[in-house]
Amino acid sequence: MAEPQALLNKKNYVRPQRKYSWTNMAFTLFGVIWLIISFYPVLYILMSSVREQNGFLTGSPTWLPTIHPTFSNYLTVLQAGFVHFFFNSLILSVVTVIFTVAFSLFLAYVIVRSRNSAVRTIFNVFLIGLALPIQAAIIPVYVLITKIGLYDSLGGLILPSIAFGIPLTLLFLVNFVRDIPNELYESMEIEGASDFKMLFHLVTPLAMPSIISIAIYQFILAWNNFLFPLVLTQSDSVKVLPLAVVQFQGDHSLDIPVTMAAVTLSALPLLIAYIFGGRFIRRGMMAGFGK
Repeated sequence: MAEPQALLNKKNYVRPQRKYSWTNMAFTLFGVIWLIISFYPVLYILMSSVREQNGFLTGSPTWLPTIHPTFSNYLTVLQAGFVHFFFNSLILSVVTVIFTVAFSLFLAYVIVRSRNSAVRTIFNVFLIGLALPIQAAIIPVYVLITKIGLYDSLGGLILPSIAFGIPLTLLFLVNFVRDIPNELYESMEIEGASDFKMLFHLVTPLAMPSIISIAIYQFILAWNNFLFPLVLTQSDSVKVLPLAVVQFQGDHSLDIPVTMAAVTLSALPLLIAYIFGGRFIRRGMMAGFGK
């Protein structure tokens, strides 16, 4: 009896073997080497921060392993007031992100749903901010903050940080909100939903990956901002971590392990943001530009 054709095809089927070309192997090897080269400075900072000053000076500066790790360097950094500077940076970054993302999301919804030419003009005005570098506007910002009485305060740092964070955040969210199908808006309009309900129950859940990714990006920018704290503050009560690290490095220029401990503590929130928000950043960067 002849076997069915399906069984014959199954018997004669040979699974194709995956071929690895020299090009793929070369790119893989290059990626591994580049990962090692890129991660080495981070590992060097971490290992140097737990070494003693005497051992650091007498040992090899490029040899990472340490036999007798010590955490006294971190204690020295904490005793220098870094906890206060840390919370100043945290307040600055969190408040900046909340107001920047919230305002940009409201405005992005209005821009996408409105057919008014004035709204489009306002959108174009905001986009001009993308071409305006912070260095070129620092003097007008200083004059404005001084005249409104916010010099040497966290409020004087938060307001310009929000202003310079809105253009990119707005552009990012507008492209995503524009890609939401009109059928979803129309179905909610038929049910009698208001604009606020559509914004909070339709746009926000769908745009959450993009919101989280741009929020993490703006958090990193606000946390690493050095120019605004340098020009707009002068007292230790409102000093933030980037400025404190530079001053701390000047006071402990010969104590490299202590300086490395300060750098590690200042970069710790950024590392946590990358670890827990990396997948949202990747999803957000791929979303919103489909059209």
